[in-house]
Amino acid sequence: MKKALVIIALSVLVVSCDKTAEVKEVKTAYVDTSVLMKEYTEAKDLEAKYKAQSEEKGRQLQAEINRFKQDAANFQSQAQANGQAWAQQRGAELQKREQQLGYAQQQLAQQLQQESGVEMDSLVSGVKKFIKDYGKKNGYSYIYGTGDAATVLYAEDKYDITKEIVKALNDKYKAEPKTDKAPAKEGEEAKK
Repeated sequence: MKKALVIIALSVLVVSCDKTAEVKEVKTAYVDTSVLMKEYTEAKDLEAKYKAQSEEKGRQLQAEINRFKQDAANFQSQAQANGQAWAQQRGAELQKREQQLGYAQQQLAQQLQQESGVEMDSLVSGVKKFIKDYGKKNGYSYIYGTGDAATVLYAEDKYDITKEIVKALNDKYKAEPKTDKAPAKEGEEAKK
């Protein structure tokens, strides 16, 4: 019995020593996501688009607010001249208008936030897919993300591929034909 155990142990030892240890180098890198989003042209374009929309729609709403303020100022001066019944009626109208303007401001902010959120989610998803494909193509085992939502607490600078990713993404974005990526509204789809 002892001979059998010794033979089995020697066989295992010979087999394990016969195989050379294969050590595959693990290629890793990281991308600073906050720098990426600041320097990525498509992200900048998206931010500028919604900033312009916000300013344009904000100007329209601000014009309404200014008219309301003017009407409210006129109300103060006309209230005594036109009597209490007129003042109560006009005061109720102004109060209702003030509420409507407040709701309009909230609705505008929510609409812009929702629209930009959808496009930003799509952009982030595209960036993640791009980095995944980049990693596969360039032989990376891991590509980590750092930045606002840090998943890497420390990494040597030599592993930072942020500039390479930004350049590749910007080159890809420049090469794409420029089309309006805004989703069609439901009413427009129904007409088609």
